[in-house]
Amino acid sequence: MNNLDRTELGFIAALPLLIACGLLLPQWIVNYIHVSLGTGLVALGVMVQMRAGLVSFGQGLYFCIGGYAAGLAGRLWGLSDFFLLIALGIAAGLVVSFLLGFLLRRYRRIFYAMLSLAVSMILFGLLSSSEELGSTDGFNLPATSYLGWLPGQSVSGDVLYVATCIPTVICAILLHRFLRSPMGYVGEALRENEIRIEYLGMSARKAVHIIYVIAAVVSSIGGVLWAMALGHIDPEMTNWVTSAQFVFIAILSGIGNVAAPLFGTLLLEFIRVYAVEIAPDSWHIIVGSVMLLIIVFLPRGLWSLVSSNNGLKNKFTHRVKAASEPEGARS
Repeated sequence: MNNLDRTELGFIAALPLLIACGLLLPQWIVNYIHVSLGTGLVALGVMVQMRAGLVSFGQGLYFCIGGYAAGLAGRLWGLSDFFLLIALGIAAGLVVSFLLGFLLRRYRRIFYAMLSLAVSMILFGLLSSSEELGSTDGFNLPATSYLGWLPGQSVSGDVLYVATCIPTVICAILLHRFLRSPMGYVGEALRENEIRIEYLGMSARKAVHIIYVIAAVVSSIGGVLWAMALGHIDPEMTNWVTSAQFVFIAILSGIGNVAAPLFGTLLLEFIRVYAVEIAPDSWHIIVGSVMLLIIVFLPRGLWSLVSSNNGLKNKFTHRVKAASEPEGARS
């Protein structure tokens, strides 16, 4: 566990590339990458639960909690520090998920999905009816500062982009390590056979609770980063349409690697942009068609292209090795 594997090295190598993209690419592309980093973390939270056989249709709840924790801190107390807002988002997501986890850990399959959706829609209704919080319009966040330093308007966007890349990569690496830990493997065992976990002396409900909290905290961080990137929050963050988008990303990307939802989020964002450009009045048809093709031809998600190639390579290597052995050794 102390040694970095290929995925972790890939994320470390990707960090300077992401930062370089922010400095070299056109601003409109950088904006989409910036926004995708926040929503990609929420899709990661959905993916972690799917690895355990749990599908959350209400992950927008913690996406919204993170965003509103940052927004309310700025509106009520005048706080705008990047690190403090992330800490508040983590704390809010941790407390809420820990309490709700005692309820959700008792349910599985469609009941888990619908209950998570119900809680998310309750928050949507509360925020939409609250005039003090801007109702359905939401409200803006103040400019982000960093340990007392407030960048000038000309560089504030670049600084925030770089600051967003770093926690995104850190979260992805930590989640990857979690999935490689004993508790991560317990999550995969939950998906296959929960009864056997109980026979081994482990608590399936406790494992679900831990996975739920971890997914919630990561999603809350994504909500904070997304809110600071746009400078605005509103109740749509916890609407069922938003939550369904995260599930779509996790399904289309695949659950084979933590990198999949991040790339899938960015890909879906660009497909949507070009679909709107090509057909402003019927772009949903294009996006829906792309989703349909991926589901039909790649039922395990886009990441299966990478894993399938690795599988074909291993089979080819095995056959070459077997063919090179003496006949007596193969028998």
